[in-house]
Amino acid sequence: MFADHYACLMAGQWPAIDADTAFDHHALACALSMARDEALDGSTTFNAACGLGSRDLASVIACNFPGVCLSFFDVGRAGTEPEREVEEDLLLALLLDHADGAKINSVFFAHIVARRAMRDDHLWQDLGLFERPELTRLLNRHFPSLARGNTSNMKWKKYFYRRLCEAEGFSICSAPSCRECHDFEGCFGEESGESRLARLKNGMVQAA
Repeated sequence: MFADHYACLMAGQWPAIDADTAFDHHALACALSMARDEALDGSTTFNAACGLGSRDLASVIACNFPGVCLSFFDVGRAGTEPEREVEEDLLLALLLDHADGAKINSVFFAHIVARRAMRDDHLWQDLGLFERPELTRLLNRHFPSLARGNTSNMKWKKYFYRRLCEAEGFSICSAPSCRECHDFEGCFGEESGESRLARLKNGMVQAA
């Protein structure tokens, strides 16, 4: 289950040299744990749930969680690459355009965020994060030029799609301004809810 996968990954890392590296480990452990849960459910493969190919997944685990045996996670055979629909390809390209080139994990996060954004819940929940501010921190750290544009604290999925539409030269909203839009809450409302770990602790999700 999620909590076991998360604990295994966090126990398999070297001591982080700074708070930002520790946060990367946490965010990756959350996303990989969600993907592992889905793979064990039989609804998808580990690679597909992460949006990463087998070589990249092996690199993520080896670089960030060197104490974890690769066999614990089924990363697929060499060369296994997940298929992407057009929507995900566009979002991935946007994220890669704004990825921090000085951080190797930024490219990995681009693939993971693009894939998890195709899910139905709030993005922070689909990434397995504990709360929405963690998603904001992740995006500011790894995609700073993209994140800086969200000056009004729009929901991140809404913001991504607005940026994609702007790049294509059209608007996704017919209202002249956000204040006059009838779906204001849909774009800017609170993204409340429990994290995967909280639901487990509260007995709302049965442990595998």
